[in-house]
Amino acid sequence: MLQRIWKRYVTRGDAVPRPRKNKKVCCLPFSNLYGPKGIKSEGDIIVMTVEEYESIRLIDLEGLTQEECAERMQVARATVQSIYKDAKYKLAESLVNGNTLKIEGGDYKLYNEDERTSGCSRCRRSRCGQNGSIKTI
Repeated sequence: MLQRIWKRYVTRGDAVPRPRKNKKVCCLPFSNLYGPKGIKSEGDIIVMTVEEYESIRLIDLEGLTQEECAERMQVARATVQSIYKDAKYKLAESLVNGNTLKIEGGDYKLYNEDERTSGCSRCRRSRCGQNGSIKTI
């Protein structure tokens, strides 16, 4: 199906954007909304994509290099660099200006259990028990 659509655009001579590639993500965040406590945020809501969240988690929390992060997310290092730069900017803007940060959307695909051979030490999924509840460590 996609090849037929691609072929139709190419034969007509129209500019065709590259198809967006899904980035591999270990797990979704426990909470997707962060902001000032007790204050109704009337300011802007900053939306961070799931893959931006994953880049922050892997690079800053797990301590991986951008190349290692790119391997885990199955994209090019330059792509991770761009995603990470955008994520840091959104995080800083939210913290400094007191805006609400919402994590949602993006082009991602969750790892399935068969693909998770290396495991993330600080990922919520690796701390989960059989019933899905979080273990106390």
